[in-house]
Amino acid sequence: MRKQAAVRQADILNVLRSSQAPMSAYQILEHLQSDEPDIAPPTVYRALAALTDQGRAHKLESLKAFVPCRCDHGNSLPVLAICGDCGLVDEHDGEALLPKLTAMVAPSQFNPIRHVVEIHGQCGNCAN
Repeated sequence: MRKQAAVRQADILNVLRSSQAPMSAYQILEHLQSDEPDIAPPTVYRALAALTDQGRAHKLESLKAFVPCRCDHGNSLPVLAICGDCGLVDEHDGEALLPKLTAMVAPSQFNPIRHVVEIHGQCGNCAN
């Protein structure tokens, strides 16, 4: 029996929340296959697309991986600080940056749909 979309999304969100590091869609798929051997990649991709559209998960474009949303952004701007050594992703609210980014792209008549800023570097634990 197929799971409803909301249940599938909750399952995937639980997998993301249980991980200390970002996960690719295929890592999520492997995790889910232990209980559901017949689950297919398109099912995971559809659920991840819905979760990112809802703001409940973030896609790290540079890593082709996903993390759960840990802040309430509303119409704000998630800023994701990604440690290149340990893989930790720390999430910040970049609300103050949103007007500046909007003004920056306005002259080109660019209409942003989704805002996410990724910053790569080294976390405090790895720097010590």
